[in-house]
Amino acid sequence: MTFADTLKTLPEFAGEQIVLTDAAGTEVASIADAPGTAGSFRVYAHLAQKYGAIHVEAAADGLAIFAEHTEDATLHPGKHPNIDRLIAIMTTGTPLNARIV
Repeated sequence: MTFADTLKTLPEFAGEQIVLTDAAGTEVASIADAPGTAGSFRVYAHLAQKYGAIHVEAAADGLAIFAEHTEDATLHPGKHPNIDRLIAIMTTGTPLNARIV
């Protein structure tokens, strides 16, 4: 399935953004529920709800959801920062906490 197809199967979440924090509670990123990032917001919110945090297993699931965009992100680092973040979690094993605000 493509990213667009898979995205349609995910629940919608209420909130303006998802805030990602490291183990110390420091904000490392936020993803707005806005044009251009609404898909990433929905994926990260889904992962946070399903797994409680964005760890290696959640990141692997997220990369599968992003489907064809994951390959593009691998070929073009920096083009898809929200996918790059999941790839980094897979590489380092360092999880992120997520909360919708």
